[in-house]
Amino acid sequence: MADPRSIQIDYVEFTSPELEATQAFFAAAFGWSFMDYGPDYRDIRNAGLGGGIERGSLRAPLIVLRADNLEAALATVRAAGAEITREIFAFPGGRRFEFREPGGTLMAVWNSTTPAEQP
Repeated sequence: MADPRSIQIDYVEFTSPELEATQAFFAAAFGWSFMDYGPDYRDIRNAGLGGGIERGSLRAPLIVLRADNLEAALATVRAAGAEITREIFAFPGGRRFEFREPGGTLMAVWNSTTPAEQP
């Protein structure tokens, strides 16, 4: 099992049907900058906490946690009663899994695959 103290909030991801307008608003209102990952995703920079905006219909924000050991984190949340909605999968920059906690909130846990960032 993963040490619960090693799993922390790392990233908040949300959607916008008007991605470019949302990006322009945050840049003008808060001075945030962005890294484009294709036409439908923006990584938010300089916002205090990592975040991203995905083009899409509105949905509740996805809270993304970071874990030193992804497999141990999966076992921990499964044992605590989470519904695993997506097993571990790779994405640009890392791997993650997604789960729904007993109250219904969809969350994710990720870990970098960059060797320099591994424990």
